[in-house]
Amino acid sequence: MLTVQCYESYHILASRLPPYIALRGLLFLLEDSHHSFKSLSCDTYTNPKATVMAPPLLNKICLITGRGGSMGRGAALKFAQEGAKIVGCDINPVTESATTEALRELGGEMISISPCDLTKRENCEQLVNLAIKTYGRIDALYNNAGMAHMSWLDDCKDDNWYKAIDQELSLVYLLTQVAWPHPKESGASVINVGSANGWIAIRPVPDIAHTAAKGGVIAMTRQLAMEGRAHGIRANSISLGLIQPLRTARLLEDPELASDVMQKIMIGRIGQLEEIAAMASFLASDESSYITAVDIRVDGGMTAL
Repeated sequence: MLTVQCYESYHILASRLPPYIALRGLLFLLEDSHHSFKSLSCDTYTNPKATVMAPPLLNKICLITGRGGSMGRGAALKFAQEGAKIVGCDINPVTESATTEALRELGGEMISISPCDLTKRENCEQLVNLAIKTYGRIDALYNNAGMAHMSWLDDCKDDNWYKAIDQELSLVYLLTQVAWPHPKESGASVINVGSANGWIAIRPVPDIAHTAAKGGVIAMTRQLAMEGRAHGIRANSISLGLIQPLRTARLLEDPELASDVMQKIMIGRIGQLEEIAAMASFLASDESSYITAVDIRVDGGMTAL
């Protein structure tokens, strides 16, 4: 008689997954089983197709900042799909609430604080304390939050300059420093967000302060990797090219400027949020265990030209 012993281990695994992930895995396991297992017992026959791999972020505690924005929301959804438990925050409670609702619909697990201004040390401490009080550790820190300030050098006011440094560079430093004892205990992955502007000047984009801040993030990430190596911490950054939705959309309404920019993108199109989320998920997972101190340019080849 056909036995079901091979499903028992999957049943245990599935009980720890969001419902739609568990269902997807079960359907995969059952595929063609009516003839694959014909006249065989599960404990005497091994079908490679029946191997159900645990999601790469299963039960990892992932702290994602700026979760209410489009890129943060995309990352939170991707991480949840991969089995992570999400600790999040955003300065905008309305958009943060929308992300929380989207995660609930997926069956994901999350806790969050909003509004949360990460340029204030006390808010960073509150967020980290929430993660540790709830889960006891941090396995991945994704410093996604940031607010770009666009201006040419001639037009840049001191206030814009200091806001850019605070809201793109200092908040990464503050949260990482506050959280640092916990990644040291868990050997966590730290993921920061750089920019193609940290490598090249993009002709139609007035980004004097943004360029300086993101260049600082890229350099700081290498230092974090060096300081964290003794504790098993990996630190990497993701430098974005042009990603939908575009903060530079108004500038690219000029056909000549748009053509100039698009010619620099080897792949010939603008990137999608899902492509950034996939890279962040990879860096948070053990699949990237030999990658550290690297800035990965997800820019369609733009910075190579």
